[in-house]
Amino acid sequence: MLNKKTIDDLNDIKGQKVLVRCDFNVPIKDGVIQNYNRIDGALPTLKKLLEKGAKLILCSHMGKPKGEPVRELSLAPVAPALAQRLGVAVKFVSDPQVTGESTKKLAQQLKENEILLLENTRYREEETKYGKDEAADKYAKELAELCDNGVFVDDAFGTAHRAHCSNVGVTKYCRENVVGYLMEKEIKFLGETVENPARPFVAILGGAKVSDKINVINNLLDKVDTLIIGGGMAYTFARAQGEETGSSLCEEDKLDYALDMIRKAEDKKVKLLLPVDHVEGKEFSNETEFKIVDHIDKGWSGFDIGPKTIELYKKALEGAKTVVWNGPMGVFEFENFAKGTLEICKAVADLKDAVTVIGGGDSVNAVKRLGFADKMTHISTGGGASLEFLEGKELPGVSAADNK
Repeated sequence: MLNKKTIDDLNDIKGQKVLVRCDFNVPIKDGVIQNYNRIDGALPTLKKLLEKGAKLILCSHMGKPKGEPVRELSLAPVAPALAQRLGVAVKFVSDPQVTGESTKKLAQQLKENEILLLENTRYREEETKYGKDEAADKYAKELAELCDNGVFVDDAFGTAHRAHCSNVGVTKYCRENVVGYLMEKEIKFLGETVENPARPFVAILGGAKVSDKINVINNLLDKVDTLIIGGGMAYTFARAQGEETGSSLCEEDKLDYALDMIRKAEDKKVKLLLPVDHVEGKEFSNETEFKIVDHIDKGWSGFDIGPKTIELYKKALEGAKTVVWNGPMGVFEFENFAKGTLEICKAVADLKDAVTVIGGGDSVNAVKRLGFADKMTHISTGGGASLEFLEGKELPGVSAADNK
């Protein structure tokens, strides 16, 4: 999965139409884009293709319109944002069929260094049904025909764990299928970091539920030197070992699994670290009464790791050469329960000569919100995709690209 062709492997594409799957699933409120990170993330690939003289046709989904036009989920606001950043006019047509006659006409008329942005690919219900019916296959073919069945570039890692028409289906009909710079970077850091890490290799897993990370824990225990557990999922491990966890999040049906993972860590000689103290609160609120305890009291809930645990985890990170982090240490959205995540964030950011990879979802939000994004080696753009990568799963959107 790591040996994929990239846009640098494309030969002469001057004057050719190139279909690019981007991730423009940006937050929009009252027609105004609230966060431009995903648009900015696509720019290096788009600029390179423009330099090569390609005619660009861009496609992306936005939200979950469930196969019908939803005005609030139109990609229309993305066109001017892209035009401003690239200094190139971006054509857009409000086409509920995405590949309808008006879109086909614009695609046919595209000139060198021009850009056409398609409407939300999920306006067609076939988009998410690739491999399940003939209509989806036909839609994938229609998308490929817009670029004359030529070159397809997938640069949307956020959807790489899904086999949809616009990222996997089109590859069946295009002559060349490569990945863009954003996708290449994700494969490099998430893939190579986990498969060929510099050691010591430390993984930090947090978040609410063990069930969300079952396969990640199982896979990483075969690869890491130290595995640090925090967040709500830690209380399932605590309960499994007979500790009182009060009203904390706990998955009763995962207690045996937690014990199995503790035993696997022992067998593999992996240091598995769990919280030794906690910040507990009465209610799920920043204003609630809270205190630091070694064991959760009945009627209370653990909302963050305590100071002794912070020091234990920071000590375990000393000298690490590779760190993968997925999931916060507590309810970091509340100031009174953010210290654990903040301190671990600082410790990871301060590591010298280490590869530090933040793997999607809430951990990315935490790192950005706490102001440490520029101190990390790589911050993944894919929530579900990065999780499945860490699980060791093959991602359809990556596999569909041509091998070198």
